[in-house]
Amino acid sequence: MKMEKSSPQLEQIFEAAFPDDPRAEHRKMFGFPSGVVNGNMFGGLFEHDVVLRLGAADLSLMVNDYGAGQFEPMGKAMKGYVTVPAAIVQEPERLREWVQRAFEFVAALPAKEKKPPKAKKAVAR
Repeated sequence: MKMEKSSPQLEQIFEAAFPDDPRAEHRKMFGFPSGVVNGNMFGGLFEHDVVLRLGAADLSLMVNDYGAGQFEPMGKAMKGYVTVPAAIVQEPERLREWVQRAFEFVAALPAKEKKPPKAKKAVAR
């Protein structure tokens, strides 16, 4: 299954909403731009969607009041993540507020531990 690239316009929208905080890191997730804090993803793009990780109250608000969808890459739901409705994505200030909420929620989570590098397998000659 080939994934569609996000549009340059959507990438610019996400970048404009990205937190102005030195702890926020730009990374690629599933090959798409994303934001990470303490090793945990707080948001990003997936094909034509902006995706955010939210706490329980914000998640409920986003789904019940704004109609956000559950984020299901590869057909499996990722708990705590939603796809942001287009109406919010198209309003820069609202999107920035929601990205900031996601960032603050994830920044409060325990830092993800880095995995030690895998040992290289010996090659028989």
